Amino acid sequence: MKIIGLVGTSGSGKTTICDILKKGEKATIIDADKIAKKLSKKGTLYFKSIVECFGAHIIDEKGELKRKELAEIIFEDDKKREELNQLTFIYVVDEIKRLISLSSAKDIIVIDAPLLFESNLNQICDFVIGVIAPNEVKVERIMKRDNIEEDLALKRLNIQKDNDFIRENSDFIIENVKDIEYLKECIEEIKEKIK
Repeated sequence: MKIIGLVGTSGSGKTTICDILKKGEKATIIDADKIAKKLSKKGTLYFKSIVECFGAHIIDEKGELKRKELAEIIFEDDKKREELNQLTFIYVVDEIKRLISLSSAKDIIVIDAPLLFESNLNQICDFVIGVIAPNEVKVERIMKRDNIEEDLALKRLNIQKDNDFIRENSDFIIENVKDIEYLKECIEEIKEKIK
């Protein structure tokens, strides 16, 4: 089994890299954000912990989390963001490890986790690929993807680790500034180095 950590800020293009690895390498993608969303549905322990931490005002009339409101809180309040991160590490990291334990020895696993280092998931990876792009490119991608204004996109980027941190802490770097063919070439180069 090969476990690859994939890290990068919002808008860097991790999803595109995951798609390439899934199609070309038949990799299993473990998406930490999707797991967090699934585990925080109404009635789960993670959901209850979030409501305890943030208060009942973040629940809508259907009893689900007001995710947009929760996002606004954590982008504005460092303390609350850290509290949510700590809860996330408890539930999501355990689930990621459980999913890995179900894999076979031949599998290639990609852990797509924005907080890979903060959650210490990098320690179970054979290597880490960092995906970076210039800030102006990331801001443009975030605005388009999430249909938000530039100031909000910048706010999101400013609370995340920057390109320098990702460069210093990753085994390999992919600069996502060209087309899909270029990204495929980058992945091929990495494959050659890890043989």
